[in-house]
Amino acid sequence: MSWVSIVLLACGTYALKATGPLVVGDRPLPRPLARATELLPAALLAALIAVDVVGGDRRLVLDARFAGFAAAVIAARLRASFLVIVLVGCAATALAHAL
Repeated sequence: MSWVSIVLLACGTYALKATGPLVVGDRPLPRPLARATELLPAALLAALIAVDVVGGDRRLVLDARFAGFAAAVIAARLRASFLVIVLVGCAATALAHAL
């Protein structure tokens, strides 16, 4: 049953993605819509991270995940490299778990 659902969802996804070029064709999108389309992946990623970091069972949860996320954000704001950001986030999460 689950494989049938996965295949149907995949087919629906590809069909939905194919309608864009068919409907729009070679015409450019209006500027506001094009700008929103460029910003959409970053907004979706931020929403997924927020839900994963502080999401609980219908309530806000501030635990070790949040400590690691906050440390990673601080490292990113200080212009650290990606590897350093990941290591700082992991270390902060581990330290918060240990406490």
